[in-house]
Amino acid sequence: MNELSLPGRCVSLDWDKDGDTLAVIAEKSSSIHLWDANVNKTSQLDSGMRDQLSFLLWSKTGPLLAVGTSKGNLLIYNQQTSRKIPVLGKHTKRITCGCWSSQNLLALGSEDRNITVSNHEGDTIRQTSVRADPADIQFSVMKTDERSSPGESTVSVAVGKKTLFLFNLNDPDNPIELAFQQRYGNIISYRWYGDGYIMIGFSNGYFVVISTHIREIGQELFQAHNHKDSLTSIAISQALNKAASCGDNCVKIHDLTDLKEMDAIVTLEEETKGLDQICWTDDGQLLAVSSQQGSLHVYLTKLPILGDSCGTRIAYLTSLLEVTVANQVDGDPTLAVAVEVEPNFIAVGPYHLAVGMNNRAWFYALGNSGVERLKDTEYLGTVASLCLNCDYAAALFEGKVQLHVIEDEDQDVEEDRQTKLFPDPDQKYRILSHALTTDFLFYGTDTGLIQCFYIEDWQSVNEYRHPVGVRKVFPDPNGTRLVFIDDKSDGFLYCPVDDSLFEIPDFSPMITGVLWENWVNDKSVFVAFDEDKVYTYTLHKDTIQGSKVILVGSTKLPFSHKPLLLHNGELTCQTPSGKTSSVILSTHSFLSHTHATSSKDQLQSQLQQAIKLKRFSEAWSVCKALGNTEAWVELGRSCLHHMEVELAIRVYRNMGNVGMVLSLEDIKCVCICVVSCPHRTQNESSGIEDQNLLAGHLAMFLNDYNQAQDLYLASSYPMAALEMRRDLQHWDSALQLAKRLRPDEIPFISKEYAIQLEFVGDYTNALAHYEKGITGDNKFQEHDESCLAGVARMSIRMGDIRRGANQAIKHPSRTLKKECGAILESMKQYSEAAQLYEKGQYYDKAASVYIRCKNWAKVGELLPHVSSPKIHLQYAKAKEADGKYKEAAMAYESARDWDSVIRILLEHLNNPEEAVRIVRETQSIDGAKMVARFFLRLNDYGSAIQFLVLSRCSDEAFQLAQQHGQMEVYADIIGSEATSEDYQSIALYFEGEKKHLQAGKFFHKCGQYSRALKHLLKCPNTDDSLAIEMAIETVGEAKDEALTNQLIDYLMGESDGMPKDAKYLFRLYMALKQYRESARTAIIIAREEQSAGNYRNAHDVLFSMYMELQTQKIKIPAEMATNLMILHSYILVKIHVKRGDHLKGARMLIRVSNNISKFPSHIVPILTSAVIECHRAGLKNSSFSFAAMLMRPEYRNKIDSKYKKKIEAMVRRPDTSEVEEESSPCPYCGFSLPECELLCPGCKNNLPYCIATGRHMVKEDWCVCPHCDFPALYSQFT
Repeated sequence: MNELSLPGRCVSLDWDKDGDTLAVIAEKSSSIHLWDANVNKTSQLDSGMRDQLSFLLWSKTGPLLAVGTSKGNLLIYNQQTSRKIPVLGKHTKRITCGCWSSQNLLALGSEDRNITVSNHEGDTIRQTSVRADPADIQFSVMKTDERSSPGESTVSVAVGKKTLFLFNLNDPDNPIELAFQQRYGNIISYRWYGDGYIMIGFSNGYFVVISTHIREIGQELFQAHNHKDSLTSIAISQALNKAASCGDNCVKIHDLTDLKEMDAIVTLEEETKGLDQICWTDDGQLLAVSSQQGSLHVYLTKLPILGDSCGTRIAYLTSLLEVTVANQVDGDPTLAVAVEVEPNFIAVGPYHLAVGMNNRAWFYALGNSGVERLKDTEYLGTVASLCLNCDYAAALFEGKVQLHVIEDEDQDVEEDRQTKLFPDPDQKYRILSHALTTDFLFYGTDTGLIQCFYIEDWQSVNEYRHPVGVRKVFPDPNGTRLVFIDDKSDGFLYCPVDDSLFEIPDFSPMITGVLWENWVNDKSVFVAFDEDKVYTYTLHKDTIQGSKVILVGSTKLPFSHKPLLLHNGELTCQTPSGKTSSVILSTHSFLSHTHATSSKDQLQSQLQQAIKLKRFSEAWSVCKALGNTEAWVELGRSCLHHMEVELAIRVYRNMGNVGMVLSLEDIKCVCICVVSCPHRTQNESSGIEDQNLLAGHLAMFLNDYNQAQDLYLASSYPMAALEMRRDLQHWDSALQLAKRLRPDEIPFISKEYAIQLEFVGDYTNALAHYEKGITGDNKFQEHDESCLAGVARMSIRMGDIRRGANQAIKHPSRTLKKECGAILESMKQYSEAAQLYEKGQYYDKAASVYIRCKNWAKVGELLPHVSSPKIHLQYAKAKEADGKYKEAAMAYESARDWDSVIRILLEHLNNPEEAVRIVRETQSIDGAKMVARFFLRLNDYGSAIQFLVLSRCSDEAFQLAQQHGQMEVYADIIGSEATSEDYQSIALYFEGEKKHLQAGKFFHKCGQYSRALKHLLKCPNTDDSLAIEMAIETVGEAKDEALTNQLIDYLMGESDGMPKDAKYLFRLYMALKQYRESARTAIIIAREEQSAGNYRNAHDVLFSMYMELQTQKIKIPAEMATNLMILHSYILVKIHVKRGDHLKGARMLIRVSNNISKFPSHIVPILTSAVIECHRAGLKNSSFSFAAMLMRPEYRNKIDSKYKKKIEAMVRRPDTSEVEEESSPCPYCGFSLPECELLCPGCKNNLPYCIATGRHMVKEDWCVCPHCDFPALYSQFT
């Protein structure tokens, strides 16, 4: 406690910017009292002013002290140089308030109601007047769209405690004065914060926030009646982002991010007279409140954020003298450890906790039974940080690290391993940071050295030298990877195992710490954090591009949260209130979101996160949820990038990409074969080389060909690079690789390159590469021939025609001659082109080019080999022009120009016979016209008409036929291809000529059936048969009842009294499809034919009618069926007798003889045959019966004399023996009856009969004739 004696009441006091010097002014004194806190000494400074000192203020940035007087004078004192600058008359009245800016500008307010702004020399820069006494001057920056100038450019003043005056130094002519509602009362205090916001406290307890942005000026952003009676002070902590107001007997605290929410209310019950002033410390940790009674209350508003983690265990400060140890991941119970001092560092290990301050640390054992204090240790300097593992502690102090055991007594540790101090005495560097893992101690130095000390062997095992100092080191739990931050604030990932180093991309210079992922399946992920954000990084170790660190994304960190632990994307943070909270990293949102409720954009973002973090199982699930091909393609490409071949196969198989699956299976097998090859030399690089081979294949699949080439060349099979470039047709690269890897492949690559160059038109380089491709080795004859062919083509293209043509002629390839000929032809070198075509036996092309040269002699030589009609045609025209018509005709014929051939034959060679033959064969219309004109000239009208019709000149042919009476010829020629109009014209002509048959015929063809019938019925008797047939056809097509009746009347003879043959009536009914009438007519006709003895005709008529009725599914009349059966039996007699089967013949004759009345013309011959055949067949009784019938007087004299006596003898000496007829079952009922019986006594059915034998059908021996569908006995028919 120090005490200053002053000559009078203290007027003002202020601390300098460093808090080292306190300046005080008092009444009745012109001196300034300066107290130095470092040496506890007071000195007096004479101001040199004669009037009373009224104001005092130190600069925020320099050693300048401003002192004002009651008469408006000013003194500026520089403590560093002891220079005093008096400024008289700065104001005319008492200086009451003021403020320094960060640019050392001084604003002063006076009772003369003026505001002045001066520089550090005291010169006035700006001056303005106000309407009332100014108070509480402050410098700040108004909120504008654009910053007009850097620095604090606005002076704010409370005027008369009613308004707020804003004076912009850059716009002094337009000050702003803000007035407030009367109910608020007087302005007690105001504070600037944020981006141009002002918080104002009013005497009536109101608390208002406004913005100084020009568009928002005059609007209250927030207003609250915080205190019922009065408000006495407000304060803002930028560090805590909080605001506090005091009034009545309470303090209210708001969060600046959401002023509506009240953070805390502190009520001081004992302060009955009310509170006075309130103020925060700069770090926001303490809040001081003074009262009207003279009391001072100090509150702890923010705990020091002290915490540490080891694996999944965390330790953090929960009150000034309590540390909490928790392991929420493993579910261990939470331990609260009471400590003896307020610590400024904490460390936790697997089994221990350490806290400390300055150079001392206290160690506690964390056991199942509770917490046990072990010891306290003093170090040789103030400890900056402390780390623990199972057995050891490492403390960093004053550029050194001391490694020592934690529990000396209980551990069996050798004496020389009890403790060690780094660095060794001979090493001249300072250690800036350190970290301890289970097995290793890491530290970084100001010289850029990173040292790895292996505790097991008690020696350094690895070191890395960085160009600049290493400020912080963060090893992973295993000590195999290490993130460090150097003096340039750049971040790097270092792997001590293989000394690999990776720069961390997009590394913020504000990063304060790094945490490694503690989830066992994701050890390559770490986060770097600053005060606002957490950045997620991952190490992609095995990719086709090698190992690299990538930034996955960033997550906003809640205000004043310190990350302690990262586990599976969940960040555990310590808060200022001494608690912990969890933050889910935005880069791991796919773990917490349900795919079913996520939008497509969210799923796409989750897929990107999962892929970047190599969480492929989660990525698979997201792809299934997305369900589109693009997502699977992205996952597949990522698997290839990370060399996850098996998973890539699964992905592409799921997509149905068979080609990619087969390719990946192939490269997997190839790489396995290379690895397992027994002849390989086992060395350290073989695995890397094989990895490179696989990576090369995958890079090629991803179209990164340069990367693939580099990987192939570094692999165990560098030839793969050459093969890839050849397959891709990257010939320049392929040639470069071939020079290194396989020089003997250069000719073959050159040839392929030349082919491509030729294709794109780079003939110069193509020629050079074709020439390089020639090997001269007989083993590669085909290759050399291809190169020589290229040389020939390119030589011609380059203008060296002689060389190219000679090369092509020597070359065995016909195709080359054709190609070179085409090139020469395009260059209009026709003679050489034709020669090459001819040599290549491309006679059509050769002849075509010779024609362009007018070399007809050559064309004639080649003509026998030419197949192109066009060339023959050109040659024919040339020969015709020369008058060589025979050769021209032959050439026209080869060209198939038949019209020209016909023209030549008729006009020049006088060979009409050949011309007619060609016209008939080719049906040439123009040729027919020419032949017709030729015959007209010869007055051969019939031939002329014929060829006019052939040439489709029907009108001309008709007129010619009409003029020369050749209409019948015309009618015959026109045939069925004429139109109805043509037929009508012909019919009208014949009608005029009274030729009824022809007129009727053509009226019928043109569909005029009435007129056709009229003419056909008028035909003379000579045409009677043909006319009636045509009339029947006409009526059948017309389907007109009147015409039908007219024709029936004619056929019955009702019109002329002469009935016509019944067959015509039958045909009429058939034409009209009146089948029942046809059947009756057919029976009549058959009966007439039978009476006339024409049994075959009668059979045919009945059979055809029978078939037609069956086709139309009309019932067959019984009479027709019976007559057909008898006639068929009669016909079978001759067949059986001819074959010598007399029994079957006799049976059929018996059936016919029993119906002998149906054969009136041949009764006696039939009965005679029956007698003879029955006698031959042993049917003596039947023979006797028919012989007795012949002895009747009407038949006796008609018996043939050859058989008469024999028959008479049979009658005189009758033999009644008879061979019994065999029986067979009825096909309907199975009743057994004689074979030739056709009426079943059992079922009374008429039985179907066999057309081959005449017997009735048997069900078991059935077949049908393939032509008429009549039944037959299978055994007899076949």
